[in-house]
Amino acid sequence: MRRMRTDEFSRRLMREHTLTSNDLIYPVFVLEGAGRSEDVASMPGVARVSLDRLLPVAERAVQWGIPALALFPVIDRGKKTPEAEEAWNPAGLVPSVVARLKKEFPELGVITDVALDPYTSHGQDGLIDPRDSRGYVLNDETLEALAKQALCHARAGADVVAPSDMMDGRIGHIRAVLDKEKLIHTRILAYAAKYASSFYGPFRDAVGSAGNLGKGDKKTYQMDPANSDEALREVALDLQEGADMVMVKPGMPYLDIVRRVKDTFGAPTYAYQVSGEYAMLKAAAQNGWLDHDAVMMESLLAFKRAGCDGILTYFALEAAALLKA
Repeated sequence: MRRMRTDEFSRRLMREHTLTSNDLIYPVFVLEGAGRSEDVASMPGVARVSLDRLLPVAERAVQWGIPALALFPVIDRGKKTPEAEEAWNPAGLVPSVVARLKKEFPELGVITDVALDPYTSHGQDGLIDPRDSRGYVLNDETLEALAKQALCHARAGADVVAPSDMMDGRIGHIRAVLDKEKLIHTRILAYAAKYASSFYGPFRDAVGSAGNLGKGDKKTYQMDPANSDEALREVALDLQEGADMVMVKPGMPYLDIVRRVKDTFGAPTYAYQVSGEYAMLKAAAQNGWLDHDAVMMESLLAFKRAGCDGILTYFALEAAALLKA
């Protein structure tokens, strides 16, 4: 076996998987206002930015061959309510950013997050009956809100809406609403197997939902990290309901799920290298414990080896720059 490993040329000839910039989706955090940039302390190299400062980032992504950005809004505290009405405001942050990005960079894919947690005063991804002392997130009532949010984003020009809420039946409900409005080309990227993970901490800091969530959790709707077969049932349902793509989240700790999903369904399969994964590698590299570029590229290649068609990663710009060099 070692004979074929002896030289670079023969290693290249038998290489099974390749990473390119076409595999990368760059998640970005966008703020209200102008001229604003706020570093995310727990995510070195990542900042929340206003639209005017996002445009040069989008231009760089296009130049380096990254197919799409995934938008995550940072909503002002005064606009957060129990019913999350700001989530479908046509003049709100996300629709405004989507419209401008599509005007300036029509070739760049724009993916929007469909979930209520950036907009709710309680930090949950769905609606809660104020009379319920348990704070249980209501399923069917939340579907109506999510559909309004997805429709708002699609009308603004979003290419892909990505429901990350994990409510039952939301893919079918959103697809039906989009089709009724003749938005038949708006794709749905379903967070189909999203786990109740502890790796999301820095992300919640970045979008400002951690404080609202407090000591609450999302275990009644996000998946139990102990389960694998359940993920296949979730993915099957989302595909049956009309999802065009499916996602596993988090990423590297769940590559076994990615492999099972890809082998079982053969559908376009994505994974999210989440904030905690990014923060760990960045911190280790900053301490000199790991070679930053080497582990970054190895981790991304691991997603491809597991079966991913694409990867949402905060490393996207850095990786694309290395791939272009």
